[in-house]
Order: sequence, then structure tokens, then C-alpha cells
Amino acid sequence: MADTHVLFVEDDDVIREATQLALERDGFEVTAVPDGLLGLERFRARKPDIALLDVMVPGLDGVSLCRRIRDESTVPVIMLSARADSIDVVLGLEAGADDYVTKPFDGAVLVARIRAVLRRFGHASGPGGTAGADAPEDLECGVLRFGDLEVDTDGMEVRKGGVPVALTPTEMRLLLEFSAAPGTVLSRDRLLERVWDYGWGGDTRVVDVHVQRLRGKIGQDRIETVRGFGYKLRG
Repeated sequence: MADTHVLFVEDDDVIREATQLALERDGFEVTAVPDGLLGLERFRARKPDIALLDVMVPGLDGVSLCRRIRDESTVPVIMLSARADSIDVVLGLEAGADDYVTKPFDGAVLVARIRAVLRRFGHASGPGGTAGADAPEDLECGVLRFGDLEVDTDGMEVRKGGVPVALTPTEMRLLLEFSAAPGTVLSRDRLLERVWDYGWGGDTRVVDVHVQRLRGKIGQDRIETVRGFGYKLRG
């Protein structure tokens, strides 16, 4: 992780400094700033490998900053929220965040979540594409077709009606899981384990919000909700 650059936006001086020191001890390079506007400036000056954004920061709040970052890049984003049951969590995910961590957090847990994101993203970055998304190991390469939807598992590209669809790496991995088993119901827990690399329990809202985002890009009726069980891709 020695070459991994983390952008950390947090207005609480104690949390910012303590977290920066903890991440640097684990070998990360950290740019830590106290407000969203400065965070956007630093992001544009040097693209990080991952961004940690507190929801409530001055200048430009974390959710708005996430939207601005997502307009320009697929760099993975983890939101930090003081309340696990807050609407801020959902708003952050809807803005394009890939995961969230609730404050106060244990430094080891935060590092584990960062490493999990980086493993599945391959330090993905760039404007609105799918670079860096890794296919599940058991997914045979090729072009998979589901009606007017084409999933190119070699080129990591998606087309709907022949038109390219820009997915974030998380959305791409989610679609690859569905594409590997069309018509099969995938539980939220399985998706958390396979897409988010959670070997432990996680918040299923992460799955639900990303499924909604994916539906908005590939078609609302393409992924079916099976109540009480999970989701499946219509073949």
C-alpha cells in the first residue's frame, strides 16, 4: 500500500490528524484537508487512489463533493457518517459512494475496508468508465447478451441498444455477478460478499442503492426484486 494515495476530507482536527497518522503507519500516503472545496481542489490537482469523505464538512459537504468527484472519475469513494441510521448514508451512496463507515470507527476496520475496496477496484480511476473492474474469477470471458443489453467481460464494457453505458467499477462488478447467473436469485448477503468483499455482515442498503443505480443505467425492468430473497437478472 506504500504507493496508495488517500484523499481524506474531515473537518474535526482530532479525527483528521489521528486517522491520517493511523493510515500513514499502515503505509498509505495521505492528503488530509478540513473542507470540501479544498478537497475538490486537491482531488483535481492529483487524482487519489481512493477518497474518504466525511458527510458533514464545511464549504462543500461530503455528499456534494462525492457527486462532483463522480462526475469526473470512477475513483472509489468511502463516506464517513456519524449516524448509521442517517439519511446521509443513503444520500452518499446515491451520490455515487461505493461504501461507508460509521463514526466513531476503529482504525483497523477502516484500513480493512480501504484495502477491500482497493482489491476489487484495482486502483480504478478515470472519467466515467469501467477501468479497473475485475470480473469474478468463475465468469467465462466473452460477450453476454440479455435482450438489448450486451456485457463484454473481456473489454469490461456494457452497451444498451448498441450505446455504451458508463458504469462505476462497483456497478460493473455487480452486473458481472448477475450476468454470471441470469435468472438465479442472488441474496444481498452473497452480493455483499462477492462485490464488496465483506467476509462479515454488512449493511444491505449498500446493495439496494447500487442495484437502483444500476437499474437506472441498464433498464428498470432488467433486474427483478424477489421479495425476501434478493435480486435476479432477467435472462
